[in-house]
Amino acid sequence: MYRIGELAQKLSVSTDTLRYYEKHKLLSATSRGDNGYRFYNEEALKIMQFIIRAKGIGFSLNEINDLLSIKVDKARHSCADVKSFTQHKLDQVNNKIAELNRFKGSLELLVDACCGGEEQAIHCSILSALENVDAINK
Repeated sequence: MYRIGELAQKLSVSTDTLRYYEKHKLLSATSRGDNGYRFYNEEALKIMQFIIRAKGIGFSLNEINDLLSIKVDKARHSCADVKSFTQHKLDQVNNKIAELNRFKGSLELLVDACCGGEEQAIHCSILSALENVDAINK
C-alpha cells in the first residue's frame, strides 16, 4: 500500500495530479486511514501508469475513461473496438497536423512578404494581408 505522496513519487507526478484524477473518477484510493490519508494498492499504481501513458500520447480524459472502461471489461470488447477507437484518435491528430501545416504555410507567406524594416507599420504587408483577408477569399 502506498500513501498518496509515495504513489506520486513512484510515478514522478505531484499529489495534486493524483487528486485531479481522483476528482475526475479515473483513480480512487483503495482505502483511507483513520487520519484521512489516502492509501493505494498496486492496481492503483498500474491504473495511474496506464493513465499517464495514455495522456502522454494525446488521449483526453474522456478518452482515457473510455479506454479504462474497455480495460476493465475486456471480455465485452474486441481488439477491433480498441483499434477503431485508436484509429479515430490518430485521424484527429492527422487532421490537426494538416490544419497546423496550413497555418504554418500561411504564416511563412506573411513573414516572407514582410521587409521587417524599422519603418513605421503604415504600409506593413502583414497587417494589410490580414485586413484584406475577405477580399482575398472572395
